[in-house]
Amino acid sequence: MATDITAETVHLRARAKINLALHVTGQRRDGYHELDSLVAFADIANGDRLTVTYGSATIPRLTIDGPFAGSVPHGSDNIVVRAAEACGGIAAVHLHKGLPVASGIGGGSADAAAVLQAALARGDERETLMAIALELGADVPVCVAGRPCRMAGIGEVLTPAAMPAIPAILVNPGVPVETKAVFAHLAEKRNAPLPPLPVQPDLATLVDWLGTTRNDLEAPAIAYAPAIAAVIEAAGAMPGCRFARMSGSGATVFALFANAAERDAALPRLAEAGEGWWIAPGEIEPSAA
Repeated sequence: MATDITAETVHLRARAKINLALHVTGQRRDGYHELDSLVAFADIANGDRLTVTYGSATIPRLTIDGPFAGSVPHGSDNIVVRAAEACGGIAAVHLHKGLPVASGIGGGSADAAAVLQAALARGDERETLMAIALELGADVPVCVAGRPCRMAGIGEVLTPAAMPAIPAILVNPGVPVETKAVFAHLAEKRNAPLPPLPVQPDLATLVDWLGTTRNDLEAPAIAYAPAIAAVIEAAGAMPGCRFARMSGSGATVFALFANAAERDAALPRLAEAGEGWWIAPGEIEPSAA
């Protein structure tokens, strides 16, 4: 959501994207994988933040700071720069990188989506921007939508989904995971789609439903980065944890809790469980009323 819009700049948050469930349902002849995923967004204290400056530039200028700035490429191949170039009329973007890179929570996609949201805020056509989003990556359209959705196809089919507010913790073992490598290790690429989504679920109903679903990328991601299994086990064993699973292609794991007190009590125990783990408390944002 954009804030502090002026004639020259717009400030935005790029929230963490969480695949609560992710089924791989096929692969097209062009190589793109078809997915069926329930996607939500997590509000965490130190996520990615962007300042987009409107204006003309042959190549928009990108500056980066934050704890994960060193892991982000600065060149014209950066997805943020490509998004700004595709929109036009953007002179510069400053990115505060608080989310780990290559971590299955849509950091780069969310950053690119924030640039598109800046273009939307100045009056660009949404249909055009969503077409640009899909060209940039499968996760970018849902990040532009910015609300809980069932995401299907190669990311272009978005259906709003009901979602309660859920206290959560995100945990990453500090191992970057290459999405292409995970898909390369996926043995079966034609799996059943998600079961029908629950209508207006509370946490208990959602957790019961999640128990009937999968993340088809979890097993190949663990084969690629075995540390993910330790994170899932540790997160799921926390008192009060109702559900834990890997998001996207990894390596970040989400853990869901019934209340903030149980979530916060788990934080020091998780910090003890894994040295060097990135641990972020937050909340899965609910769907709009």
